[in-house]
Amino acid sequence: MISLHPEFITKNGKKEFAVISYEEFEALQQFIADMEDLMDLRAAKEEEGDQPSVPLAEVKKLLGL
Repeated sequence: MISLHPEFITKNGKKEFAVISYEEFEALQQFIADMEDLMDLRAAKEEEGDQPSVPLAEVKKLLGL
């Protein structure tokens, strides 16, 4: 899991903003992208349902690779 070390900017005693290092920001962006990919993969698998799959070796054979 990503370890964050935010600094908070307050306004009238209430937290308004959280500031993180650029390195942590990049890690969060990558984590979000990975989670979106995982959600897309799960949705695609759900959409396929019980469709038969084709092994990679067979696909290569069909393509003449």
